[in-house]
Amino acid sequence: MQDLAGKTAVLTGAGSGFGLECARIAARAGMQLVLADVQPDALEAATAEMQALGAEVLPFQLDVSKASAVEALGEATFERFGAPHFVFNNAGVGAGGLIWENTAADWEWVLGVNLMGVVHGVRVFTPMMLEAAKHDPAYRGHIVNTASMAGLLNMPNMGVYNVSKHAVVALSETLYQDLALVTDQVSASVLCPYFVPTGIHQSQRNRPAELAAEAATRSQRISQAMVNNAIDAGKVSAAEVAQKVFAALRDQQFYIYSHPQAIAAVQTRLDDVLQARNPSSPFAHKPALGEDLKKALRGG
Repeated sequence: MQDLAGKTAVLTGAGSGFGLECARIAARAGMQLVLADVQPDALEAATAEMQALGAEVLPFQLDVSKASAVEALGEATFERFGAPHFVFNNAGVGAGGLIWENTAADWEWVLGVNLMGVVHGVRVFTPMMLEAAKHDPAYRGHIVNTASMAGLLNMPNMGVYNVSKHAVVALSETLYQDLALVTDQVSASVLCPYFVPTGIHQSQRNRPAELAAEAATRSQRISQAMVNNAIDAGKVSAAEVAQKVFAALRDQQFYIYSHPQAIAAVQTRLDDVLQARNPSSPFAHKPALGEDLKKALRGG
């Protein structure tokens, strides 16, 4: 995917964060855009901005956890632009707390958006892209799924989020291998950002009423505060990460990291697995942080 001009990009979570920044790059590159988001005002603002950059835009409000909504998105995309060339399954939400304290509604909401949103995007758009490849030897397509470093690590007090993102990594690795079996024209990547200011720590604003949160537990309040601090202190911007996404399209790179230095912690986890040793402390590099969390959770 060296030349993006005239090609079509579908982006979920396009109203903020990585989705919005990738839309800006795609618009400047001359791509046609399908912008999908659950938040109408953010979608409207993103649409206006991309049109001002000269892009042809199809806005689409949806909840990616709903199979029928993503299917409708696929139909609208194909009718307007044909098969897309770049699909960014990016919409995501955040939640934390001790894993046994998450309610059934918490699990349904987080897995619905973070995992099933990606599942629906893959199953709706991949066949469309493969069909386009079959009929056009020059066609090239790429799917990027947003996971997280939480898909490669297991930080405590954020289990429901970890589970959703580990599943996205597994889905994406399998997608990459499955595509390699059947085509050389369509491939995939997985985006694994660390703490980047994107707005995900405020995702409760878009939580549906039927899956409303109960009163936050002590551990959930602590988790929210720690995530807020980490994201607010983030030194890597969403715009920088978006540049890495497009570099991966160009270079056919599967794993996309916002913070390559964090891979050392992944290596430690993999060594634990290979050596069958108990999981190492995730706070080995910042033991004071681990002690503070333990005291807070124990009420000390």
